Amino acid sequence: MSTPRYADLLARLTTAQSLGVDLGLEPVRRALALLGNPQKRFAAVQIAGTNGKGSTAAMAEAILRAAGLRTGLYTSPHLARFTERIRIDGREIDGDRLAALDRGLAATGVPLTYFEIATVLAFVALAEAGVEIAVLETGLGGRLDAVTAAEPLATAITSIGIDHTAYLGDTVRAIAREKAGILKPNIPCFLGHLPAEADQEIAAIASQIGAPLARLGRDFQAPVGPLGLDGPHQRDNAAVAVALAGAAAARLGRALEPATIGSALAGTTWPGRLERLGNDLLFDCAHNAEGARALAAALPAIAAGRRVVALVSIARDKDPEAILSALAPVVNAVVATRSESQRALSPDALAAHARRHFAEVVTNDDATSGLATGRLLAGPGGLVVVCGSMFLVGTLRARLLGEPVDALATSDPVSPVSTEPAALAPATSRRR
Repeated sequence: MSTPRYADLLARLTTAQSLGVDLGLEPVRRALALLGNPQKRFAAVQIAGTNGKGSTAAMAEAILRAAGLRTGLYTSPHLARFTERIRIDGREIDGDRLAALDRGLAATGVPLTYFEIATVLAFVALAEAGVEIAVLETGLGGRLDAVTAAEPLATAITSIGIDHTAYLGDTVRAIAREKAGILKPNIPCFLGHLPAEADQEIAAIASQIGAPLARLGRDFQAPVGPLGLDGPHQRDNAAVAVALAGAAAARLGRALEPATIGSALAGTTWPGRLERLGNDLLFDCAHNAEGARALAAALPAIAAGRRVVALVSIARDKDPEAILSALAPVVNAVVATRSESQRALSPDALAAHARRHFAEVVTNDDATSGLATGRLLAGPGGLVVVCGSMFLVGTLRARLLGEPVDALATSDPVSPVSTEPAALAPATSRRR
């Protein structure tokens, strides 16, 4: 029998992409049971939300690791390598080792989607590594998301906005109901600043199942020390991270000292989130309206009066008008480009949207060349902001830093198995 290789796992994930998105917990639970329920071998916290999940997860994990716990971190999507999704004590997992673990998962014979394979592999890898506490980022929604098969000590919902409407519904209330699916009886849930209708919906569900709620600004406050992550929105994410880590540490009998928390927050990094590369380049994964508004709020302090040019790619299933209108007050010009994702709008189509909001718009089909164009437009002392798509940020960032990129690019699919939105009618005829 040949030794499993990372390339084999990437090939299997590519095949799984064709299954699209099929939300539901039964197949994941079946596979986990056949593997001995690895998710029961470590404590966990689970984070859901429209934006801010990854940053909050990164800060919570950093705090718990600084407190001396052996930690795991599971996030999605990745930027350049699938292995970025799974970290043990802050270190990215080895691809060949993950492929070896996948051999056991494949042997169960349970047909799983791309994200389900990723999630089960994460649980197996974290259990094998002997982590004491895992910080788990929900992929899509919450109620039917594969991560919800875990058994958390505490949960959090960072934000609620309009996104992924084909799966979660097209109103704030509907999306809030799906996110609230991570709530568990007698398990505390920490809420960031949410729209009133989202808070009401979550509160009603929490009351029904007996899940205690704590709200930012009322029950816990934002930390006041320095943060490693830039942008005013990260202060709220840090507040949720501290509350979540504190609840988990208390359940594990581990004290969190203020100095430990402060040091961890100041040292947290998270690639592609208001990440500066040199003096003239900023990467931000803002790919929806809420993310674009957070980027726009942070830019004046970062740019400090400099001319700002945005190198932008946007996926077809996103709202380019909402994203571009949010950036218009703080960006001087736009270079419309195309990420390597098949979902990306063409530069011409994106430019047509951009011209409604910006006087200066150019197109460039190649992202690397587009960056050079952006730097020319920004001029000496200017700032180029790469944004609008995780695919754009991930690939271009890796090229500039000389980081490895998966030889076979894979990504979470966005096409449902059935024609009905999974949030409204969970599929029952799954991948037989």
